[in-house]
Amino acid sequence: MPASDAQPLSGIKVIDFTQVMLGPCCTQVLADYGADVVKIERPGAGDLSRTSIADDPDGMNNPVFCSLNRNKRSIALDLRKDEAKQVVLDLVRGADVVVNNFRAGVMERMGFGYEALSAVNPRIICAFGSGFGPSGPLSHKGGQDILAQALSGVMARRADPSTPMTIYPTALADYSAGMHLVQAILLALLQREKTGRGQAVSVSLFESMLAMQMQEAAMWLQRRKDLNWAAFPLTGVFATTDGAIVLVGAFKANPLKDICAALGLPDLSAQERYATFARQMENKAELQALFRERFASGTTEHWLAKLDEQDLLCAPVLDLPQALGHGQTVHNGSVIDVEARGGSMQLLGSPLTMGEGAFAVRHAPPDLGADGAAILREAGYTPERIDALIAAGIVSGERRDRAA
Repeated sequence: MPASDAQPLSGIKVIDFTQVMLGPCCTQVLADYGADVVKIERPGAGDLSRTSIADDPDGMNNPVFCSLNRNKRSIALDLRKDEAKQVVLDLVRGADVVVNNFRAGVMERMGFGYEALSAVNPRIICAFGSGFGPSGPLSHKGGQDILAQALSGVMARRADPSTPMTIYPTALADYSAGMHLVQAILLALLQREKTGRGQAVSVSLFESMLAMQMQEAAMWLQRRKDLNWAAFPLTGVFATTDGAIVLVGAFKANPLKDICAALGLPDLSAQERYATFARQMENKAELQALFRERFASGTTEHWLAKLDEQDLLCAPVLDLPQALGHGQTVHNGSVIDVEARGGSMQLLGSPLTMGEGAFAVRHAPPDLGADGAAILREAGYTPERIDALIAAGIVSGERRDRAA
């Protein structure tokens, strides 16, 4: 696997307490671009995503865990014991960043809050991803993607208010908050270059979901009006004889005229009832009924060609397997092969394209505690001390893990 020397985060060491998705997708980005990410896990269990979706009998190659934890190394520590906490402090002395996504106050209760860690290493950056923030009326509450969808207003937003509210099935809040946490860490690293000091940074699922609605929020805050791009009169999802098409009738002088040309309809924009955006909104149900009738008479390929002729924004509605096999996915190299225990696995790679310092896979997703002895050895622990910690159950591992 390629070395990380030329990558932008080469030489940065991250102590990673995160689990599930918000934190791990953040630290995987750091690892993908050269950081040495040391994942702290619970002996015998590890990151919850190792086993939260039943799959692999031993929980090691669970696709959910693997999707979020390549390029990391794992050490399993029993943090109920003081000696394990001392191991963490020893690792922090040589680290740049500590990341966690526990509930507010958990790191402080373990003795790993920013004040305690900065006393050990003044250059340390402590990054915290939570459900609702480090303080405030909801800070005590367990954070979860679906809860953030509900509390941020996202779940209540639908293209058609008559349809039932539902859960969005992709973890938008986890991913967006994870990417915001990456930004906070990178900015803190840049700031440290100026000041020589670390700092505490944090993001939350709730704030990330609010931030994703910046346009809608500004419209409400300044005009007390609802902005709903999906509810526009010339935008929708329409069934064809063999699938479905999404059409976005916007960003043109007269998109309705062009849509009618594509669908073989008379120019409805010439009629007074459809002549303006306001009138199209008033008569949206009737207008879209005409669209549905026309789209239902032909194939997806047929209508895409007609819409493309008019330079209209459109796309087929694909399921995930179709999207993963799409020609653009193949061309972009979005799906990668990773060599792992027992063979290879396929994962999504990085969406970032860089001329230099590009994404590289250096390590497969780690087995639980597989790198513990090596991590301790790098921190200055002797083989005898490592054996003693393993024998005492402070660190999970076997003597063979210490092979150079």
